[in-house]
Amino acid sequence: MTIRAVIRGVGHYLPERVVSNADFEKMLDTSDEWIRARSGIERRHFAAADQTTSDLAVRAARAALDQAGMGPQDLDAIILATSTADLTFPSAATMVQAALGMRQGFAFDVQAVCAGFVYALANANALIVSGQARRVLVIGAETFSRLMDWTDRSTCVLFGDGAGALVLEATEGTGSPADRGILATDLHSDGRFRELLYVDGGVSTGQTGHLRMQGREVFRHAVEKLAETAEASLHKAGLTAADVDWIVPHQANIRIIEGTARKMGLSMDRVVVTVQDHGNTSAASIPLAMSVVVERGQIKPGDLIVAEAIGGGLAWGSVVLRW
Repeated sequence: MTIRAVIRGVGHYLPERVVSNADFEKMLDTSDEWIRARSGIERRHFAAADQTTSDLAVRAARAALDQAGMGPQDLDAIILATSTADLTFPSAATMVQAALGMRQGFAFDVQAVCAGFVYALANANALIVSGQARRVLVIGAETFSRLMDWTDRSTCVLFGDGAGALVLEATEGTGSPADRGILATDLHSDGRFRELLYVDGGVSTGQTGHLRMQGREVFRHAVEKLAETAEASLHKAGLTAADVDWIVPHQANIRIIEGTARKMGLSMDRVVVTVQDHGNTSAASIPLAMSVVVERGQIKPGDLIVAEAIGGGLAWGSVVLRW
């Protein structure tokens, strides 16, 4: 018998405030055309002043639980991927646990920046396959608008806020690639590339800091590493790119998304793209994109999905799953 972590529900939440590219024209030397050409982004959502990352996460979590037909009492664990937790500690995941009214089990955060949700899925899968948990709520939530340097037009126009969530449940499978659920994971990091994408603040500085990025270098690493990790996880699952129904990439930049698809030999009509509406929501981008396209009816039960992401660290990875 093989235990698989199967998706039972998905949900998302976007803050009410929508910020268009035209809004940035009023405060920066930029234009809608410039932003679209370099990123594919048209608009993004920003959290309200009184909204925290855990607030967004709770909204997405409730939506996922509702779709799964479950309540917080049915969960064994919560894993929250975020780089913008409400406080240094405790974890934002425990705040979500409390807000949901979940009194049992355990909750913790995963911090791998934009790759955080892939890392969280891999951890949730390991908990389920090992028998330590039966049902796990996995959330990606960010308020990256709080890390922006509003004078840096190369970065501040790229990011947005939001949250997405999945409910995973242990289910018996056959051990074949035809099983539903997570079929393979592949994770990597290389701390030598820290300076390419980081925040210049934290406990050691006494300040929150701002996001700093070397865009060209990040692009170069992203396309190569994302294609490699996607192919590695497919190989582990006994599958190839030809078997893939949908790539759900980290929604960072349309040029990275297109470049990765080309390197994998896949057409863009098999790639989920939501970056135009949400911008880069870091660890929230994959579950947010999944939830949106499931809502639209694009992803259907039985579809083979590859999710892949890269972020600061550098940290990157992929997950192959059957919906």
